[in-house]
Amino acid sequence: MPVHALPAVALHYGAAAPLSDLKVFDIVVVEPDHGHDPLLHQRSDSQLYAYVSVAEVQPSRSYYQDIPAAWKLARNGDWQSDVLDQTPADWPEFFASRVVAPLWARGYRGFFLDTLDSYRLAAQFDEAAQQAGLVRVIETLHQRFPGIRLILNRGFEVVPRVRDKIEMVAAESLFRGWNANKKRYEEVPAASREWLLGQLQTIRQQQGLPVLVIDYVPPQDRALARATATQIQALGFIPWVSDSQLHTIGVGNIELLPRRVLVLYDGDETVSLNYTNAHRYLHMPLNHMGYIVEYADTKQPLPQGIYRDRYAGVATWFSGFVPAAKGKELSRWLLARASEGMPLALVDDFGFLPDRSWAEQLGLQVGNLGIEGRLQTVRQHPMMGFEIAPPVPGREYEPVRLVGKSAAQATPLLELQDQRGQRVVAGAIMPWGGFMLDPFVLVALPGTEQRRWVIDPFAFLTQALRLPPMPVPDVTTENGRRLLMAHIDGDGFPSRAEMAGNPLASEVLLKEVLQKYRIPHTMSVIEAETAPDGLYPQQSAQMEDIARRMFRLPHVEIASHSYSHPFLWNQEVKHGVFLEETQKDYHLELPGYTFSLEREIVGSVNYIQQRLAPAGKKVQIMLWTGDTAPSGEALAIAHRAGLLNMNGGDTFINRSQSSLTAVRSHGIQKDGYIQVFAPITNENIYTNLWQGPFYGFERAIETFEMTGQPRRIKAVDIYYHTYSASKRAGLEALHKVYRWALAQQLHPVFTSEYIRKVQDFYGYAVARDGQGWRVRGGDALRTLRLPANWGAPALAQSQHVAGYREGTEGTYLHLTGSSAHIQTLEKTAPPPPLRPFLYEANARLKKWQGNPQATQTAFTLQGHVPLQFSLGHSSHCQVRAGQRLLAPIRTTTTPAGANVQMFELTATHAELQIVCPSH
Repeated sequence: MPVHALPAVALHYGAAAPLSDLKVFDIVVVEPDHGHDPLLHQRSDSQLYAYVSVAEVQPSRSYYQDIPAAWKLARNGDWQSDVLDQTPADWPEFFASRVVAPLWARGYRGFFLDTLDSYRLAAQFDEAAQQAGLVRVIETLHQRFPGIRLILNRGFEVVPRVRDKIEMVAAESLFRGWNANKKRYEEVPAASREWLLGQLQTIRQQQGLPVLVIDYVPPQDRALARATATQIQALGFIPWVSDSQLHTIGVGNIELLPRRVLVLYDGDETVSLNYTNAHRYLHMPLNHMGYIVEYADTKQPLPQGIYRDRYAGVATWFSGFVPAAKGKELSRWLLARASEGMPLALVDDFGFLPDRSWAEQLGLQVGNLGIEGRLQTVRQHPMMGFEIAPPVPGREYEPVRLVGKSAAQATPLLELQDQRGQRVVAGAIMPWGGFMLDPFVLVALPGTEQRRWVIDPFAFLTQALRLPPMPVPDVTTENGRRLLMAHIDGDGFPSRAEMAGNPLASEVLLKEVLQKYRIPHTMSVIEAETAPDGLYPQQSAQMEDIARRMFRLPHVEIASHSYSHPFLWNQEVKHGVFLEETQKDYHLELPGYTFSLEREIVGSVNYIQQRLAPAGKKVQIMLWTGDTAPSGEALAIAHRAGLLNMNGGDTFINRSQSSLTAVRSHGIQKDGYIQVFAPITNENIYTNLWQGPFYGFERAIETFEMTGQPRRIKAVDIYYHTYSASKRAGLEALHKVYRWALAQQLHPVFTSEYIRKVQDFYGYAVARDGQGWRVRGGDALRTLRLPANWGAPALAQSQHVAGYREGTEGTYLHLTGSSAHIQTLEKTAPPPPLRPFLYEANARLKKWQGNPQATQTAFTLQGHVPLQFSLGHSSHCQVRAGQRLLAPIRTTTTPAGANVQMFELTATHAELQIVCPSH
C-alpha cells in the first residue's frame, strides 16, 4: 500500500497549469477562470477542484458588477480585492447561483473555499453574524449541489457546525509564508506557528478531518520546499509547499519528478528544428532515459519560469557563436539558471565568447591560457571513447582551464597537457552541471556523412544534469516483450511488378504479404494514385478494389498517405533540392492543384473513408510523406481531424553505420503537437533511394538487432512502401524480414497502439511517494523500466503491477492500467513469500485481479496472434483457461532465480486463472 492514506493535494493557479503533470495528485485546485476543462482532466484517481473566494472579490470576476455596494465591508489592498459581508439574506443564493453554479455546469464537483476569515479586515463586524452567514453559504451549496465536495481555507470557528459537509480544512503559512505587503518570503514567527498548530490539531483530532497546510518558499529553492513539506507531513498534515503565486508545482506528500529537459539551439544553424544537432543527437538519449525534450530557439526571447518543479535541467548545443546581441542575453540567462540551481549541460560550443566574469562564476578560464606547443591527452574519463577514440586536437584548438573552488569539485572528462606541462580540459562535470566542447563530442568519418560519439551521451547527460534513477516510461515494450508492428506507405500502388503476368505491385503485396503474415499491419494509399480523378484513371477501379480487399482484412488498419504525396510539407522551410526547384516539384504533378494542408490530410482521409474503407472501420492515421517534416499547422490539422500521425526520424543504424548517432527520438513537438517518428526507416534508405540493391531492406534486421541490444531503444517496425512488392528481390527481402520477426519473442501491435504509447510518454507523470513511486498516465503505455540495481519489485506492496521481466538495462515492469504504486525490495529485507506473477506475454492485459493471499489470480489476455505467456512462481499452482487445465510447454529459471512456466494457446483472447494452495 502507499505509505500514506491521506490524499495528495496540489494547488496551481497559473494560466497554463500543467495538468498532464498535476494528474499525479489526487486533488488539484486550479483557478477556473483560466478555462481548464474538469471533464477532460477527470479520472478515477485525480480530480480538478475550482478555487472560489467566498468573502473577497476582485474586479476581474464576471459577477463583480452585480454585487451591491452595501455588501462590501472593506478593501484588501494587498490583493486589490473587496471584502464581502456574509450576513445579507440574499448572499448565499447569490454565491451559489453566480459563483458556483456556472462552475458546476462546466463539470467541477470540488471547490476550494478561500478567504473565509476576511470579514476581520473590516473596521466593524459582528463575528457571530459573519460566521452564521458562512454556515448558510455552505448549507446552501449542499442543498443546491448534491454531492459537492468542499475544502475550507481556515474558517476554524465554523468547522464544528459544518463538519459533515466538508472534505478537509486548509491553512496557510505554518512554517514559511509570503508577506504580501513587503513582497518577500518569511519564516513564520514561533508564536504564530504555535497558535495555528493548535487550531489545526484540534480540527484533526476533535473533528476527524484531514488538514492541508500550504506554505510558501521561493520557487527556485527546491531543497527548502522539500524540507518544509517533510516538517508538515511529520505533524500528520497534508503538505503543499509552493511559490507565493501558486504558479509552480510544489512539494506535497508526494513529489513530482521533473521529466522535462529544455534544449537551447540556434535556429540560424539550419532550416528547421528537425535538422539541428540538438534534436538529431541529444533528443534520443534523453527520451530513452525517460525525459521529454522541449526546445528554445535563441533567435527568440528565452523562456522565463524554468524551475526544478518541471525541468530536470537545461542543455545547449551550439556549433558556433550566436549573434552578439543574443550572445549577451544567452550568457546572462545561463548564469541565472545556474544561480538558481538548474543543472546545465553545455555541448559542442558555449555559443558565445565567455567574458571573464561569466567564466569565473562557473569556475572556468576561457581564452589566453598561454598554451605552448601541441596538446596531448593525459587522462580521460571512462565515458570518453564511447564509439571512437578522442581525436588529437589541432594547433588552433582552445581548451578550458578549471579554476577557483569549482576546480576542486570538478571531474575532468578529458584532460590535456601542453609542452610546458600545463593542464587544461576539453570538458568536465562541474558543480553546476557539465560541458564538453568540439571536437570531443562527435567525430565525422572522412568521405561519409556518418558521425561517431566520442563521449557517451547517456553517461554525460546523466551526470551533468544530475538525473536521478527513476522508473522510465518505456514505449518499446509491453508485458516484457519488445513490440512488433508493420506499416506501409502507399507509394507504388499502381506500379507493375516485374513478375509473371505483370500484376500490380499492390496485388502482389496483398496476396504474398498481407494475406500471408497475419500480424497487425497499417496500410495506406495516396489518393492521387488510386482515385478515379487522379493520375491513373484507367487503373483506378482495379486499385480501389485491391485497397478495399486490403482494408477488409481484420489485421489491417487504415491510414492515409496524403492526396498528392507532398515532398516538402512546410514550404516556408526549404532545404536540399527544394532550394532550387519550383512549385510543381513539391508534390506529385496534378493539373490545376494548389497545395492545401486541409486537402492533403482531411480530404484524403475523407476519400478513403467514403470509397475504400469497409463500414464501421475508420481511417486512424496520417502517415507523413516526402521530407516527413510537417509544420505545427499540419500536425494541428491532423489532431483536429481526430487522426494519429507517424513517420520521419530515419533511424538507420546498421553494421555499416554502427553508431547511435543514426538512432532518432520517439518524435518531436511543434506548437504543442507531437509528431511521432517511425521506430526505424524504410526500404527506400536501405536501397539507396530505390536504386539498388533491391534486396537492401533485409539489412533492417541489423537495425532491429542493434536497437534491441545492449539497449532496447526501438520497437521492431517493418516499414516499407508498396513498391517493394514490384521486384522479386524486394519481395524476398520482405519475406526474410518477416521470417526473422516472427522467429523472435515479440508482442505484435497495431501502429496506432504504438503511436498512443508515444503520446502517453509525453503526458506520463512520475512522482516519489515515500520510499516508493506513484505513476499516472493514459492507458496506452503500460511498461516501466526500472534501473538494473533496483532489483525486483515488491509485488505484495505495489499496486496495479502484474509482474516483471529482467532485461539488459534493467527490469521491465508490467502495469495493469493507467496508474500504479511501486515499491522495490529492500536489500536487507528477508525474501518475501513467493507469489505468482506475469513474466511476459505477447498480448495486452485486460484484467489482473488477485486476492491478498495470492492463492487466486484472475487475468485476461487479449492479443492479435495466438497467445503466448509465461508465469513466474506458478509451478505449485494450477493455471486454467476457463475450465481447462493448462500444461506448460516449457519451464525455465530467470537470472534472479525465479521459476518460470511458459504457456501457449491457439486463441488470441482468453480468460485465465491461477489457483494456488494456501500456505
